[in-house]
Amino acid sequence: MTVDVLKIDGSKSGETVELSENIFAIEPNDHAIYLDVKAYLANQRQGTHKAKERGEVRGGGKKPWKQKGRGGARAGTIRSPLWVGGGTIFGPRPRDYRQDLPKKVKQLARKSALSYKVKDEQLIVVEDFSFDKPKTKDFVNVLESLKLSGKKVLLLTGDYKPEVYKSGRNIPKVQILEAAKATTYDLLNNQVLVMQKSAVNVIENILSKSREAVN
Repeated sequence: MTVDVLKIDGSKSGETVELSENIFAIEPNDHAIYLDVKAYLANQRQGTHKAKERGEVRGGGKKPWKQKGRGGARAGTIRSPLWVGGGTIFGPRPRDYRQDLPKKVKQLARKSALSYKVKDEQLIVVEDFSFDKPKTKDFVNVLESLKLSGKKVLLLTGDYKPEVYKSGRNIPKVQILEAAKATTYDLLNNQVLVMQKSAVNVIENILSKSREAVN
């Protein structure tokens, strides 16, 4: 599968890049995508939520009133879950939400996400570029030239480019990542996926190293 490489001014560079059909043109596996995205979102949770139960709430050591004779319900502590300021019944406790997936499932999910992007014509390959110094205006000009202004865009670079990252980090709806760090969630959570030419090689090297995942 051959794709034209664009310049940052939006014109064709005259170069093309060959996309591996084993990565960019497979039959997408929706269940693998679901499992990988679910695991990714679960792994983002800190799991530090905590509510005090009745034994952990301060106070309540003295019986509020005598057991009988006052015409009201009996009470043994002001920290009962039935009282305002009391403990919480079955409240949240700290826990680990982490989910692990087989490597082959993760690989299949990313291949499926990339194949969806190609199928839906939401993939653009651009030449490798950088800036002399971080400048948001330069990055905005690139987006305008590629007709991506206002769209949710993910730019994948072949390696870490601090000038590019700093130029685009303050632009709404724009995310910049190294290709090696892009997850299935990142690949799908955008309207247009823009890949630098070197990023294509990085993606193909990573996803072709594993044994072929079974659909």
